[in-house]
Amino acid sequence: MIMERITSGFRKNWEHKLENLGFGYHSLEGLYWDESHYYQFSSEEINKIENATAELWQMCLEAVDYIIEKSLWHRFNIPDWFKNYIITSWEEDHPSIYGRFDFGFDGTNLKLLEFNADTPTSLYEASVVQWYWLQEMYPYKDQFNSIHEKLVDYWKYLKNYMNPHYIYFASLTNIEDATNVEYIRDCATQAGFDTEFIAIQDIGWAEDIEEFIAGDKTIMEYIFKLYPYEWILEDGFGEKLIKNNFRSQWIEPAWKLLLSSKAILPILWELYPNHPYLLESYFEPKHLTDFVKKPIYSREGANVTLFKNNMPLEQNDGVYGKEGYIYQQLFDLPNFNGNYPVIGSWIIGQESAGIGIRESVNLITNNQSRFIPHLID
Repeated sequence: MIMERITSGFRKNWEHKLENLGFGYHSLEGLYWDESHYYQFSSEEINKIENATAELWQMCLEAVDYIIEKSLWHRFNIPDWFKNYIITSWEEDHPSIYGRFDFGFDGTNLKLLEFNADTPTSLYEASVVQWYWLQEMYPYKDQFNSIHEKLVDYWKYLKNYMNPHYIYFASLTNIEDATNVEYIRDCATQAGFDTEFIAIQDIGWAEDIEEFIAGDKTIMEYIFKLYPYEWILEDGFGEKLIKNNFRSQWIEPAWKLLLSSKAILPILWELYPNHPYLLESYFEPKHLTDFVKKPIYSREGANVTLFKNNMPLEQNDGVYGKEGYIYQQLFDLPNFNGNYPVIGSWIIGQESAGIGIRESVNLITNNQSRFIPHLID
């Protein structure tokens, strides 16, 4: 059996059911949560995805070592003054909670498109929302989804190493970021941490003592942030991280910046040429004729261009690209009546934990994509 896309009816009062779960962005700019279909996988396919996720995670950790050892900072456009901060966060093994590998999968070939290692979203819908859908619609079926349990367990594990047990959770205040962060905060609370949400713009800086402070002037020792490191470096916040010298620990840690950059893709190809889960990737187009040109840093498919026979096939505009581009062999996503799925496979702690599927009518998955639930047959 090859992954199938199967028609399924919307549940009665489905919007109300989602909002009761605290999932308020199901239909913000058109339909985002779409249960008119689901994807069905065989257990062999799920095993393949799970094994690939675990193996790629280990490959990525090897790649961080390699980047540091070979001083490949220029590939990532990382300023000199921030390098040692990244190295320290790596060598001291600062805690990392999660990441999302985006895969193209046609039933046979499973290929890494990119790794959202620093600020992945769609966690809540992958963990909780599609699980409730399954329980109501297909309770006798299974789903590749232990995200929630693994999140709570990993926070419990970290509790042995983190002291005090008080964590601030920070993001922008848009509904999607805030929902994802509040969900991760809830998992940490269940694991026994004291937690508090703070809008990222409300994090204060006390220059005289070089400390990050909350609204009540408390020094913030642990801060989980859903805010990308490349923005932190761009908006002048990075210098404060250096001055603070890790008295505040940020989660995700700074070394995740290396893995969240598209520059990791050619590095992985250099380390593991012709690896079955990788697409050929370079810092220049080389011999590729069917390829994707991606900015080293980019969000929601911005500034990505697809080429077929060296001719542009589809492109998105945006504000990214000044740091440079990488060139990745084009993968033909499966086409289900003009819908193209990308599988987001979650790593929680050090373990493969489950998948969420985003589907687009475009070949480039962008912020108009829809989230489709899945089950295992």
